[in-house]
Amino acid sequence: MLDTLTFLLERLFLLAHIKLSSLTPPPATEPPLPLRDEPVLPHRFQRGDLLEVPRTLFTHFGIYLGEDRVAHLIPDILPVLTADRLQIQQTVTNSRLLLGVLTKRASIRVDSVEDFAYGAGIVLNRMDREAVRSPLPGEEVAQRAELLLGSISYSLLWNNCEHFVTYCRYGTGTSLQTEQFCEWMKSLVRDQRTVVLTALLGLLAMACWGVSSGTALPALLVPFTLWMAS
Repeated sequence: MLDTLTFLLERLFLLAHIKLSSLTPPPATEPPLPLRDEPVLPHRFQRGDLLEVPRTLFTHFGIYLGEDRVAHLIPDILPVLTADRLQIQQTVTNSRLLLGVLTKRASIRVDSVEDFAYGAGIVLNRMDREAVRSPLPGEEVAQRAELLLGSISYSLLWNNCEHFVTYCRYGTGTSLQTEQFCEWMKSLVRDQRTVVLTALLGLLAMACWGVSSGTALPALLVPFTLWMAS
């Protein structure tokens, strides 16, 4: 069951990622910051730095605490089930992560730079060029992250790892990935082809399962709502 849910979530994120790529404006002429390829060298980072790891479908963020330690927010069900710190500190598996997303539970934990990067390159403080506010002093950033360590509530859109690092570094929790996803959702709702598709699916549902309140109401209400919103 978990494998099936993981597959479906990955397909959803991939679809959103492809659509967001078409919405993202072309990069500026300024050359991008270089990636920190393997091997990761922690001594290059300063306490309070914002570390960014590009993944296949999203970007993961963390705050460098010094001494090869990174604080980052990650969905995890295990802190809800046990208070054993040694068990919780073990590497978060896909099952733990998925159940954390579904139950909206996460933890702000500390891992080594290598475990945080998970084999990917690290981008250093790239968000400083795009943030509305200037970054806070490095020590204050790190202290903010340390104060938040532990189990917290999680939301894929409204309280994720990007909200955590932007709160620590700039004083306000925001997420560019969330904003881009919402723009994609708005463009999807406004697309009249979506109305036609949902109407056809509604008719197909009634043809397969018969006309009843459970099939007719969604078949009429969903396309009508999308039509009014488009």
